[in-house]
Amino acid sequence: MTGKRNDTKDTAAERLSRRHLVVASAMAGLVAGMVGLSYAAVPLYQLFCQVTGYGGTTQRAEQTPDIVLDRKVTIRFDANMARDMGWKFRPAQRQIEVRIGESALAFYEAENITGKSITGAATFNVTPEAAGVYFSKVQCFCFTEQTLAPNQRVDMPVTFFIDPEFVKDRETKNIQEITLSYTFFPVKDGKDVAGRADGQSNPSGG
Repeated sequence: MTGKRNDTKDTAAERLSRRHLVVASAMAGLVAGMVGLSYAAVPLYQLFCQVTGYGGTTQRAEQTPDIVLDRKVTIRFDANMARDMGWKFRPAQRQIEVRIGESALAFYEAENITGKSITGAATFNVTPEAAGVYFSKVQCFCFTEQTLAPNQRVDMPVTFFIDPEFVKDRETKNIQEITLSYTFFPVKDGKDVAGRADGQSNPSGG
């Protein structure tokens, strides 16, 4: 009888142990999944913004449209930096006027004012945010990381156009001005504080 009770007690203990093991495994899987999602969140969010123009995210294009409209919009340029960037960064022009569908070229100026090489990466957006889905870049220094040697100064080009569909959207058809804004962050150990993907250094832009 005593042996039978011990067998029953051991079996219950084993079941409890297995239950704890299952719970622990499930929790470990949940934590791993949350970690995986946190790593995926930034690129997935960036992809979503690029496709939809959400948050004023601009688009990337290989060529300009075949149609150029008579209507013009004013493009204003804005430049910002993280506190520890160690650069001077500003637009070479404050604003330009472009026709819808027309290819336009603008420049930003960057200068490393420290005694060491600094690599940076730029985030960007346009305002009003609704214009983001129609603001397309053909060439931009923001596509890659930028490395400047001590005291080096460079001109950074951006070639862009406003998609003609801009005038058909009721949220954008009456917009007269668009502001293109960049913010540079320092890149450290292959990653920058803005969470951008790794890229190739290219001081001349493109």
